[in-house]
Amino acid sequence: MKKTNKDEEIGFHKGALSTLAKERMELIKVVQITEQLMGAHVKALKDLGIDIEAEAKKAQAEMQKTQNQKLDEKL
Repeated sequence: MKKTNKDEEIGFHKGALSTLAKERMELIKVVQITEQLMGAHVKALKDLGIDIEAEAKKAQAEMQKTQNQKLDEKL
């Protein structure tokens, strides 16, 4: 039985989805590892007496301050 163009196109799209699903799983693994490493660093900083929440709030306030500035004020 000869494959039609439609069958080939269906196969192509199914193969692409399969590949992308595998790539997504690998990306999730990378994100999980990154989260674990970040958690370890946060814990180490807390153990050293650094207030991570205060540092984060300070950084966020600074970002908001620069975002609210007009372009000519930034220059």
